[in-house]
Amino acid sequence: MLKINNLHAQIEEGVEILKGINLEIKPGEVHAIMGPNGAGKSTLSSVIAGKEDYEVTQGEIIFEGENIVEDAPEERAHKGLFLSFQYPVEIPGVTVTNFIKAAINENRKAKGLSDMPAKELLALVRENAEKLSIRKDFLGRSLNEGFSGGEKKRNEIFQMLMLNPKLAMLDETDSGLDIDALRIVADGVNSFRNEGNAVLLITHYQRLLDYIKPDYVHVLADGKIIKTGDKSLALELEEKGYDWLLN
Repeated sequence: MLKINNLHAQIEEGVEILKGINLEIKPGEVHAIMGPNGAGKSTLSSVIAGKEDYEVTQGEIIFEGENIVEDAPEERAHKGLFLSFQYPVEIPGVTVTNFIKAAINENRKAKGLSDMPAKELLALVRENAEKLSIRKDFLGRSLNEGFSGGEKKRNEIFQMLMLNPKLAMLDETDSGLDIDALRIVADGVNSFRNEGNAVLLITHYQRLLDYIKPDYVHVLADGKIIKTGDKSLALELEEKGYDWLLN
């Protein structure tokens, strides 16, 4: 599904952040990226999604057999990439429901399809809101305006379920969540998982991985993946920190 070959990327000021990333994610897999602050974890997801603050200077991002390095962010989204932001933006005056309706119909338009019928959309909204314990009044609020940290994260997972991407990249989805909210968000991610899609989790803490079981855990440091393992690697990092890998 996704194959990254020798990926180098820098910010506009010319500072290189990614220094040769190699990563392959197959359908049905969940990969977790862990690492110290400033390692390049969020940059990696942003570069895959096509965020324009970064410039790819070398390497390939192959998604579904096609190099998408030159594609605009919206083109990548239409092809099935989804990124939940670490700090979602507020959009006053645009309700959660209207935002997701517009996003779904833009995706359908890009595929040559007509807008989703209102009845079908409403049923999908109800189904996915129920999975995340989202109340009806929440759906009528302006997107992220006045939302708590937990509400923002829950809303991001709701968007993921509604858009049903091929690859979901979740950037610190567990940040700021209490244990109950963490379980609800994890249940939403687990309900999304199937043999036809994949998930890339970026997290500082292994506690999220107690609820969303990864197939692979990668340690990213100084712009490179320096170690790969299974869930036990995350437990080892929790116990030892990162110094034993960096020295």
